[in-house]
Amino acid sequence: MNTRNILITGGAGFIGSSLAHKLAEDANNSITIVDNLLTGDARRIPKLDNVKFIKGDVNDNQVISSIFYGNHFDYVFHYAAVVGVKRTIENPIMVLDDLKGMRNVLDLCKNTSVKRIFFSSSSEVYGEPVELPQHEYTTPLNSRLPYAIVKNVGEAFLKSYKQEYDLDYTIFRFFNTYGPLQSKDFVVSKFISAALKDEDITIYGDGSQTRTFCFVDDNIEACVNAFLQDKILNDVVNIGSDKVYTVLELAQEIIKASKSKSKIVHLPPLDEGDMTRRQPDTGKMLELLGKEPQSLSEGLKKVIDNPSFFI
Repeated sequence: MNTRNILITGGAGFIGSSLAHKLAEDANNSITIVDNLLTGDARRIPKLDNVKFIKGDVNDNQVISSIFYGNHFDYVFHYAAVVGVKRTIENPIMVLDDLKGMRNVLDLCKNTSVKRIFFSSSSEVYGEPVELPQHEYTTPLNSRLPYAIVKNVGEAFLKSYKQEYDLDYTIFRFFNTYGPLQSKDFVVSKFISAALKDEDITIYGDGSQTRTFCFVDDNIEACVNAFLQDKILNDVVNIGSDKVYTVLELAQEIIKASKSKSKIVHLPPLDEGDMTRRQPDTGKMLELLGKEPQSLSEGLKKVIDNPSFFI
């Protein structure tokens, strides 16, 4: 079989690096990771012969152009983005700058004959939901915050490049994902980190806001299956779990699973950015996965037993 030349932007991030580990299991995949290490961490990158790392910023056209023209990629996973609710709210212009990276990557995909681009969009594009569960085709997109707007515009660019230049794409709308190697900016790893030290677990507001939590292995398996099986071609899929928990229930589950003495402390609610409810329609994802996703208790146990999430 011929070598597949694959680029992962943002490949030092939590999901990008997990994807790299999975794709690198196949020796026919030659993987290049590009990451500016703003929120990524080089320790996550697989140390394997078929993986190389280039420190660079996709928003810098000169840098990313030289990488594309020097490598001739077959497939691109564009996962680079400013992430973290607090960080994205405090740095709106830095977030909006990611649209430069989107255009750079799309133009280079078009000009170097990339076969297909995969984009990490987000549940944030739905904004405060007008219906639950949130369905890929029928639920209106209600993006207000810069991070959500960037993802929404990114999706529009992909559809437009398909229409005008016949560049194939796949959009993954990621809902809350957790697992080993996640930074403590995110709710599950933040809570577990506190619980293992018996420190207070802090919750914004009363904790009644609901979320669903997808273990990273299920996210990666569904996305890799879309890639290998040519599914979700020029289409969009929610990637997440449909089992709903309040943030308070999540904290209680983590305290129980880690046998922690942590207390739950309530802080004032965030001004904006903390959506009250989220729940994806996961019909299309379950078709990709071909099995039931891991339960929250199974996933939490794997993270608690694997303290490598302290990045």
